[in-house]
Amino acid sequence: MEETISLKELLETLRKRFRLIVSITLIAILVSGVISYFFLTPIYQASTQLLVNKSKDEQASYQISDVQTNLQLINTYNVIIKSPAILEIVIKDLNLDLTVSELNEKVTVANEKDSQVVNLSVQDSSATMAAKIANKTAEVFQKQISKIMKVDNVSILANAEVGENPSPIKPKPLLNIAIAAVVGFLVGVGVAFLLEYFDNTIKNEQEIENILGIPVLGTIPKMDESDVKTVGKNLQDRNTRLRGETLGS
Repeated sequence: MEETISLKELLETLRKRFRLIVSITLIAILVSGVISYFFLTPIYQASTQLLVNKSKDEQASYQISDVQTNLQLINTYNVIIKSPAILEIVIKDLNLDLTVSELNEKVTVANEKDSQVVNLSVQDSSATMAAKIANKTAEVFQKQISKIMKVDNVSILANAEVGENPSPIKPKPLLNIAIAAVVGFLVGVGVAFLLEYFDNTIKNEQEIENILGIPVLGTIPKMDESDVKTVGKNLQDRNTRLRGETLGS
């Protein structure tokens, strides 16, 4: 026979394990907050923009086909920007204590669909260094591309700049705490139902009737120490009174 669980039983389980659920949720929030604020290193991002276009002396003969050619070249340029041919020079010029592979992970290159503008972004634990790397990478690429592909169609639209109070892009403590709260709550609910599932003790008269299939004729109430003392005192007083009545007769 399949067991069914009513909504009332689910709510009763949540009510009974409420402290456990709240405790797990608060622990998750606390751990997330501590890690986000004190252990994770803030990461800043700086971006510069490159325009893939014809050189100034060729603008008069600029054709629509040239736009298509430049758009096709952008994918190639995106790869070249992150190549050792460019990054090795950046490392040397800025005297970075990084390998080409490590610098490659910091650099992101992307462009909007059907756009000749390339966005070059750099992430670093220092906002100033992120801007320096972004600007230097754009500068080196602009110089080297004419040697690598024998073209002069790249110009820098905007340099990366550092504001007065730059904000890190990650971590985001409030978002992390919110996620931790949701995850902690779900884990708490899961643990509550798991404990309830493995708890095979009989808790009330209704469960006795459901499991054994026999009616309950009577129950013995639970008594704490104060109740026992009160009952004992009442019995003692009753016995004393009965003795007095017996002696009086």
